[in-house]
Amino acid sequence: MKSIPFTIALRYLLGKKSHGAVNAIALVSVAGVAVATAAVICVLSVFNGFQSVISGRLDTMSPDLMVTPRQGKTIANGDSLAKAISAMPGVAIATPTLTDNALGFFNGRETPVKLKGVVPAEYSRVTSIDSLMISTGITLKESEETNPAVVSVGAAYKLQFFDPRQPLMVFAPKRIGRFNPANPAAAFVMDSLNVAGTFQSLQEEYDENSIITDIETVRNLLLYDSESTAVEIKTTAGADIDKTRDAIADAIGASYEVKDRLMQKQLDFRMIRIEKWMTFLLLFFILVIASFNIISTLSMLVLEKQDTMATLSAIGMDRRRIAEVFRWESILVSATGAVAGLVIGSILCLLQQRYGFITIANGSIEETPMAYPVQLEWSDLLVTLIPIAVIAAVCAAIAGAFAKSRIK
Repeated sequence: MKSIPFTIALRYLLGKKSHGAVNAIALVSVAGVAVATAAVICVLSVFNGFQSVISGRLDTMSPDLMVTPRQGKTIANGDSLAKAISAMPGVAIATPTLTDNALGFFNGRETPVKLKGVVPAEYSRVTSIDSLMISTGITLKESEETNPAVVSVGAAYKLQFFDPRQPLMVFAPKRIGRFNPANPAAAFVMDSLNVAGTFQSLQEEYDENSIITDIETVRNLLLYDSESTAVEIKTTAGADIDKTRDAIADAIGASYEVKDRLMQKQLDFRMIRIEKWMTFLLLFFILVIASFNIISTLSMLVLEKQDTMATLSAIGMDRRRIAEVFRWESILVSATGAVAGLVIGSILCLLQQRYGFITIANGSIEETPMAYPVQLEWSDLLVTLIPIAVIAAVCAAIAGAFAKSRIK
């Protein structure tokens, strides 16, 4: 007896209605829920894909671990701290780096640059900088020039610097001493760099305006002695990153912050997560709007089945059970649309993952991924079902209440 309302609701859903408009609106209701659900799955998967791409590219220029000061800009004795960290278990190498803003100048062109000083032989082991060179076969550590440097593609383009045989000028404001308005040039320290080549990491923050050179060159330019802005660390093969990070943090004290790769890009990942769930919220409202079609469909079905409802009442079915028929009808419409949307969205995402039909831009850079990054996560399917279940419950309650009010 308990299955009678469900059975009647299923017959109403699958059976032909006396009015063609009811059939049409029912199909529109199912299609609306299906399209909105598929859109949610696809959008969430695209955000997952971009997050995966960022995570994958962290290996090229981000060290396994990075030590930075909690207060202030520099570490007072970066060389000593790097040497102490290098001796710790789980650490393959620790190297000091010094990063600050400067002005690049070449052949009448100038642009602000992010100047980074490194120990070339050590930095090439901590990051993949050597594999990112695109203009010459010479790497930073292999250069035999004094003041060797490598330039990002963005900085090279802005300066129109395409000939590594020519020196590149860099200017930095003096940190120490007074400024003489009568002689503005004296407020800057100048040096020339011998560029070994150009690199491209496919990460905007590095490719846009970076110049990497020897740390002693940067210290002389910025009037530092042994300071550094960070100590970059490569862990040994098989080392537990989290345990190594905690051990280093305990050893060097609370004055420093030790960050793994994800923590170094925390802002990027946070922005992706915020955008992902804000988009999810907007699509949830689209689902709510689509649910209005379900309410319309059920309202028309109640009006169409008034004679049948009177018959059911005459043979002894109470008002609650008759209303339950239309509650089940609402749930079936929502469930059909949701399942169809989940299947369609999942298939589209899996096809994009496998074949990459949808592309980004025109792929003018060979290394740039052509396909929109998509990564389907089954947890997103479960998250998507939650608002659909809430909408279905609300629609069912409204449909049941309306049916009750129409029983004579």
